[in-house]
Amino acid sequence: MEQSILVLTNMPDASTAEGLARHLVEQGLAACVNRLPGVQSIYRWQGEIEEASEVTLLIKTTKRRYAELEAAIKALHPYQVPEIIALSIVEGLPQYLDWITRETKKNVDA
Repeated sequence: MEQSILVLTNMPDASTAEGLARHLVEQGLAACVNRLPGVQSIYRWQGEIEEASEVTLLIKTTKRRYAELEAAIKALHPYQVPEIIALSIVEGLPQYLDWITRETKKNVDA
């Protein structure tokens, strides 16, 4: 079975988050993207403490598609340095993990 991963990124608003999520799924870079609105972030940026309302995206994909996924996020993300963090999925329902693999093979093997 291929290695599934969960990629996290935060977007500044719902419409930008929806556009990125839809693009990733349409391009076969992600099997599924969950949008979690209403996230409050506090962070240091360029020496200042900042606070922002954001939408977190939980992106299910495979390690094989990560480089393309990262490139797509960077190209479409409005932040100068977007948060892009990938976490290995070490366990999961085999049928679900197989589904992630099948969905992210589209557009790659064609």
